[in-house]
Amino acid sequence: MFNIALYQPDIPQNTAAIIRLCSCFDTTLEIIEPCGFNLHDKRLKRVAMDYLDKSKIIIHKSYKNFLSLKKKSRVILMTTKAEKKYYNFKFKPNDTILFGRESAGVPEIVFKQSTQKLKIPLKNKARSLNISIAAAITLTEALKQNCLL
Repeated sequence: MFNIALYQPDIPQNTAAIIRLCSCFDTTLEIIEPCGFNLHDKRLKRVAMDYLDKSKIIIHKSYKNFLSLKKKSRVILMTTKAEKKYYNFKFKPNDTILFGRESAGVPEIVFKQSTQKLKIPLKNKARSLNISIAAAITLTEALKQNCLL
C-alpha cells in the first residue's frame, strides 16, 4: 500500500529498525544506494532479526533509477526543512515516503525536485528525531488516514 524509501542510509541499526517497522505493517522498504554500510552488515542483521527474511525490500542502484519507477506515484520527502506538517497532508495509497541520510538529509537537487515536502514539528527547538521514529510516526499517520490501521 505505502512504501518507505531511504536515500543512501548510513546507519545499519536504523535501517534494520525500519525493516522491522515495514515488515510489521506489510509495507515495502526501498533503499536507494549507495549505502554507508554493507547490506549484509551484522549490525543490520542483529537489529532486523528474523524480520529481514519476512520483509519486502527493493534496492535501487541510484536516485535516478528510483525516480524512473515512480512516474505513477507520489514521492513525499520528509525533511526538517519543510513548511507543511505531516498531519495536515492527505496521504494516498501507493505514496512513497522518502527519508534522507541520517547524517546529511538529501542533497539540494533531491530537495528541489521533491514536489511534496513534509515535516514532523518538534518542540523546544529540537533538531530532529531518529529516522526510524520519524518513519514510524509518518507511516502510522498515512495508514490511519486511509483506515488501514
